[in-house]
Amino acid sequence: MADEIETSDDEVRDALPADLQPGMVEAPYLFPNNSRRKIPAVLYALIGVGCIALYATAGDEPVLINSGTLIAGIVLIVVAVYHWQGGWDLSFDEEQALGAATKEVGFPIGHASAQLGWRGLRSRPTWRILLYSNESIPESRGLVLVDGVNGEIIDRFIEKNPEDWSAYM
Repeated sequence: MADEIETSDDEVRDALPADLQPGMVEAPYLFPNNSRRKIPAVLYALIGVGCIALYATAGDEPVLINSGTLIAGIVLIVVAVYHWQGGWDLSFDEEQALGAATKEVGFPIGHASAQLGWRGLRSRPTWRILLYSNESIPESRGLVLVDGVNGEIIDRFIEKNPEDWSAYM
């Protein structure tokens, strides 16, 4: 066997790559827009129409074209319609959602976090904003749901912070 070099645990160091260092971010993160769903919707519709046209022009006894081609075409068009209607324009970004949530909770904000989720069968984008009050041990916390299309407040949950953080102070 080759010579093995012993390495102690004290010598091992983990480090984030340079592109993941929080202080090295040069531009704000731009969240992808849901309207991109319309691109595959158009592709699905074109392929679906192509499958149906292929089935219609196949003749009486086709070898490779059968009723499965027709079914595939119909399914692709249904999927295209679903993707098209779910391609909402995300016109309300996380900073705007954070501002709307801050106005809604009624206390000064300390730490906050934004997450994009989707609600309903039509996959409408919704920001989930988790907020803590601005004290060293937060007294209040809240969760605000903000519509990603028009910025409307969907729901809010505000409570006194039940967590005991005294061991960390």
